[in-house]
Amino acid sequence: MTDRSSSDPAADTSPKTPVCWQMQGDRLLADCRVWELRERRYRHPESGQEGDFYYINSRDWVLVVARTKAGDILLVRQFRYGSDALSWELPGGVMDAGEDPVTAGLRELREETGYTARSGRIIGHARPNPAIMNNFCHIVLAEDAEPHAAGTDWDEHEEIEVRPLPEATVLQWAREFKIGHALALNAIFFYTLDQNPIEATDSKS
Repeated sequence: MTDRSSSDPAADTSPKTPVCWQMQGDRLLADCRVWELRERRYRHPESGQEGDFYYINSRDWVLVVARTKAGDILLVRQFRYGSDALSWELPGGVMDAGEDPVTAGLRELREETGYTARSGRIIGHARPNPAIMNNFCHIVLAEDAEPHAAGTDWDEHEEIEVRPLPEATVLQWAREFKIGHALALNAIFFYTLDQNPIEATDSKS
């Protein structure tokens, strides 16, 4: 058997903890109305390596899992310019600056679907893509949603189909990729955890 000394790098199996790079600068490249394209220069604190990295600066988003009094979950379908296709999703949108996530979620719910709920609660948070984005997406559960007399209040370019579906159907659509929006799938995941809580077995970070 080969004897490896402690000085042999191959003998060290402990993982190296990554470090936070140090920001050297941050500048605006393009203002695209709902988000900014920005450039940051970073320096590694140990190696001194530097590089320019690009990210999208955006306000936080909110998605709503809205359950009606009959127990259905509200889905919306609309045209998405990024995918150039119709997309089944959950109601949601961009939060106003300083807006509370629950308030924003209930507002988006009414504007997009014409349904209202007396209250909501946060069931999860996620970063949409920390490699290139700096914002959060907040997931709100709104229960006992019902149609509001005022109806919808769509933005200029919105045209939305609203469909209440049984929970089992929503989960099946997620499995079958009929719901392909990653953040909607993330919200369904948080909803499933909320309805079927599990105990953590390992708290290691």
